[in-house]
Amino acid sequence: MKVLRIFPSNINPRFIAEAVEALTDGELIAYPTDTFYAIGCDALNNQAIERLCRLKGIDPRKEALSVVCADISQASEYARIDNRAFRILKDCLPGPFTFILSASTTLPKVFKGRKEVGIRIPDSEVARAIARELGHPVLSTTAISSDTDVAITDPDEVMTSYDRHVSLMLDAGETPGIGTTVVSLLNPDEPEIVREGAGIF
Repeated sequence: MKVLRIFPSNINPRFIAEAVEALTDGELIAYPTDTFYAIGCDALNNQAIERLCRLKGIDPRKEALSVVCADISQASEYARIDNRAFRILKDCLPGPFTFILSASTTLPKVFKGRKEVGIRIPDSEVARAIARELGHPVLSTTAISSDTDVAITDPDEVMTSYDRHVSLMLDAGETPGIGTTVVSLLNPDEPEIVREGAGIF
């Protein structure tokens, strides 16, 4: 695993470009969010998605998949966002939320049969810069410690747990360590909190 030390207050664009190059090549990367470290891949690359799902033991036919987007405009290309949902997203994002929305048909075939997608726009300049430079979302899942089976906040633990599986990590130091608040907007007139987390809804 190649490790690049990145500073959220002064992001090195070359490091972002290197992470995006790895994603474009179908590799997995580790990067910080506003909650935990995430393992991500190009959300439009079916082979990379399947590789990430195998690594994390995710069955995409049964479990919800989440994508990290640069902004609401990018998210709207991959999820159906009506006016009511847009207002909610605008009020809450960027921030520690995962919003479950109806998936659009632009997502790759691994999403077929899934009627919803989790949308993340983290309050993390690094995470959003990756999606912005890539030009579309990053399929992401929380990095989990191989020793303790808990979500990872420490970049050293990411290296310990994923060194053989991830080609590159952007190390931004410790992350906050509180999970996202998950909100279903499948009916935006009646938002449903699925899981309480860092985001106050």
